[in-house]
Amino acid sequence: MRRATRASWTACAVCAALAATGCGSDSGDGGGGSSGGGGGTVTAQWGDPQSPLEPANVNEVQGGKVLKLITRGLVVYDPKTAEPKNMLAESIESDDQKNWTVKVKKGFRFSNGEPVTAKSFTDAWNYAANIKNQQVNSSFFKYIDGYDEVHPTAEDAEPRAQQLSGLKVVDDHTFTVKLSQKFAIWPDTLGYPAFAPLPKAFFDDHDAYLDKPVGNGPYKIDSYSKGTSMKLVKDKKYKGDDKAKNDGIELKVYTDQNTAYTDLQAGNLDISDELPAGQLANAESDLGDRFINQKAGIIQTLAYPLYDDAWSGADKAGLRRGISMAIDREQITKQIYNDTRIPAKDWTSPVIGEKGGFDDTICGDLCTYDPKQAKKLIEDAGGLPGGKLTISSNVDTGSHKEWMDAVCNSINKTLDKENACVVNPVGTFADFRTQVVDREFKGPFRSGWQMDYPLIENFLAPTYYTGASSNDGEYSNKKFDDLLDQANAAEDTAAAVDKYKEAERLLAKDVPSIPLWYQNGIAGHSDRVTDVFLDPFSVPYYPDVKVK
Repeated sequence: MRRATRASWTACAVCAALAATGCGSDSGDGGGGSSGGGGGTVTAQWGDPQSPLEPANVNEVQGGKVLKLITRGLVVYDPKTAEPKNMLAESIESDDQKNWTVKVKKGFRFSNGEPVTAKSFTDAWNYAANIKNQQVNSSFFKYIDGYDEVHPTAEDAEPRAQQLSGLKVVDDHTFTVKLSQKFAIWPDTLGYPAFAPLPKAFFDDHDAYLDKPVGNGPYKIDSYSKGTSMKLVKDKKYKGDDKAKNDGIELKVYTDQNTAYTDLQAGNLDISDELPAGQLANAESDLGDRFINQKAGIIQTLAYPLYDDAWSGADKAGLRRGISMAIDREQITKQIYNDTRIPAKDWTSPVIGEKGGFDDTICGDLCTYDPKQAKKLIEDAGGLPGGKLTISSNVDTGSHKEWMDAVCNSINKTLDKENACVVNPVGTFADFRTQVVDREFKGPFRSGWQMDYPLIENFLAPTYYTGASSNDGEYSNKKFDDLLDQANAAEDTAAAVDKYKEAERLLAKDVPSIPLWYQNGIAGHSDRVTDVFLDPFSVPYYPDVKVK
């Protein structure tokens, strides 16, 4: 069980000359006005992240938004298509899909002036993999030789090595990677922020880094005040071809989506990508062409706490299946979300397409509303554990309270009991994630997934592989793990996808979670900004946003 070691970053002192607007920015316009030519600071809705921004220790959306702004890795995903392409990598090559040579482009620097070198990557990856550092994304490095030495299986075991034997620095801009098995799509995974490089400053003064993280992306952090906002400014010395077209982003913390929507309409907020469900029917008429509704690589699920005996085991699969079949997805997505959600048919997303592994036949009856059969399955399993079902989620983003109420109403109607299902609303996303990580929930909890790259592997491996970084329900099936390993070792993507789908069919049998619906990317923006769009991951692509 992993816990964050620090709760927040310290905010910078407010500069006297900019007291009215908070800490300053490179543009000198204080976060509100326009400097012409597309400059100026953009304000955007946000929520406090779960933990400080160590790249390998963030596996949630709010922290991920910031990492996408302040870091750049070997690979980046095209903001329009999600296609992986080299960023800091000059090349990533292999003759056997197991031994790779990585060449790092010259001239890139961190925001503190340090050069980005091969060692910036190997040091970061060694740190991420080492069990002593308790990084939630450590399992992303498990395919590199020596992972079992630096990250032994037993939680209380000491690492037998401090560095991954599969990583070797050749020169300042070249390193080699030896994997423990063939992995044809390995380069495509390297755009995930967990693989970002780290500056020497991270290791020299770790506490100082946590107070004010240093990245190598188009933006750098100016200040952060927990519960209020994070201010990012354009890094004018950034060399990439995705330079910011504005002067900075102020990410403003909102705990009430309706307040954010009101601010958006009033022009006090430039971008909101968390529109309240109750406003979706009116959003297009309210915002006109400033309303965005597009498909995105997001699935909403409910995870079962399989770490709790009341829910675990093959003998409880009928119970888990019955609850899923008691949920009327069609009605909920239509009435609450105005068709901006699509009832789920598998554990991935239609955005990845058939070639990427999407298959709308996999979930089958499990995702079909059948109250009569659902009630029978639940009763045959001895009823709900303790006689009551509690569903948990944060309620500061995503209009989660509304759908949880609707899910419980559907289950209560199926069981013909008024309070068989109840909702446990958690005030903030950060608190919710802490309770998830600490395994505090005794009933199903929200566990949606936003893709890191458009392939079925990304929806399965991080969330259902034994011990994986986001396997919060602690599902474990050796056959599932073996099939994923075989898929990774396949000779090409098509063969790999077939194996991944075979593994996914085990989820339909074991029911470690309930697929609910695929989530569209929904956003709105003020008339003060232009060139606003969502990437395929449903995140506003901030570098392109211009201020009028």
